[in-house]
Amino acid sequence: MKIVERIKQPIAFEMELFEQKFQLSMSSKVALLNRITHYIVNRKGKQMRPMFVFLVSKMVSNGEVSERTYRGASVIELIHTATLVHDDVVDDSNRRRGFFSVNALWKNKIAVLIGDYLLSKGLLLSIDNNDFDLLKIISIAVREMSEGELLQIEKARKLDITEEVYYEIIRQKTATLIAACCSLGAASVKPESNHVETMRKFGELIGMAFQIKDDLFDYGETQIGKPTGIDIKEQKMTLPLIYVLNNASKKDKRWLINSIKNHNKDAKRVKEVIAFVKDNGGLDYAIKKMKQFQADALQLLQAYPKSDYKSSLELMVNYVIDRKK
Repeated sequence: MKIVERIKQPIAFEMELFEQKFQLSMSSKVALLNRITHYIVNRKGKQMRPMFVFLVSKMVSNGEVSERTYRGASVIELIHTATLVHDDVVDDSNRRRGFFSVNALWKNKIAVLIGDYLLSKGLLLSIDNNDFDLLKIISIAVREMSEGELLQIEKARKLDITEEVYYEIIRQKTATLIAACCSLGAASVKPESNHVETMRKFGELIGMAFQIKDDLFDYGETQIGKPTGIDIKEQKMTLPLIYVLNNASKKDKRWLINSIKNHNKDAKRVKEVIAFVKDNGGLDYAIKKMKQFQADALQLLQAYPKSDYKSSLELMVNYVIDRKK
């Protein structure tokens, strides 16, 4: 059995019911909207985010979920989908998970409006049901994701990023949404309990490990949907590169910065930068940090009694850093 299927096993029923509820939450009276949302729903990914919501919910409450849990999972998925649709417009990207993106098929204006529609649907789903605690968790995540993106853009211009700033960027850009999923799962069944903050922290640690793993793919030999060296071409400063820059001689540092600033479109030069980062311990350092985040996340689960849900969450933590794409 594939690892994702094993993770999903204890919540298979909830995930199936969630699919139905999620499709309903997207519906509209406008035929064009329904056509596009139908296209989006049929090209979904592994659905890790709702899986986090249900697994956490069931782990902290001895196997219970509520209508709030389903709404929380739907809101997260609506808002996450909205950000992906908007991201494709911003990045001028024509593909998403191997299929044409919304903006490639229906142009930017419609894609932006679809993103706005999904965002408002998510907010209204919470407001209409008085889930204000869940809405606060999600709203904080959206704010942080926007701040993280802008911080990364600002720092990419100067290439003056420190390890601390890098962690802040990935915490906001990536980890904050997974943190929201986990705290939502806990809040949906145990509102105002200690579980909400513990699970937020748990999700944040997994998100940090997840993003470092993504950054490592940029130096890998295997094709994972983005070509090797794309981060360097886009002048994105990731942990392997930051570590090597901070520990290089003045001469090497000058060469690295010059390569990234002025020769980032030169395939041969990008290959040389990748080789330099590998040879100078950049990957080893990033792997060490990623494993530390993984260990800290697993440590937080120790407080919970043994259950299928806890086992699935442990599998999920390990899958995040063992995945091949």
